[in-house]
Amino acid sequence: MKNKIQFILSLIFGLLFIFSGAAKLFHFIPTPPDLPEKMIKLNEAMTNITWLIPLIGVVEIISGILFIIKRFRPLAAIMILPILLGVLLTHFMADPKGLPVVLVLFAIEIWVIIENHEKYLPMIK
Repeated sequence: MKNKIQFILSLIFGLLFIFSGAAKLFHFIPTPPDLPEKMIKLNEAMTNITWLIPLIGVVEIISGILFIIKRFRPLAAIMILPILLGVLLTHFMADPKGLPVVLVLFAIEIWVIIENHEKYLPMIK
């Protein structure tokens, strides 16, 4: 049962990041009109660094795909962690209304990392 729950959560998590990465690359989600001023400035700053958004999009897509596949889930969790931390901090500082969703994603991420902690031990020995 635990494996099924983890697979379903990993599937949703992975698909969400695949969708998010694709949206960054192909611009099919319009910017919401009620975006807070801090978020608008942050988006403008990130857009001025022309390579940043495409890089994040590609990493999100690759990590999302790998997150769905159980064998590569520990690798995907480490790959997506810096991006998820950035999303968490962005919502914490600039747009707190998105924080509940990000906290759920972060909880899934931490669960996967804890479940696979033995695979990370060789990296720190």
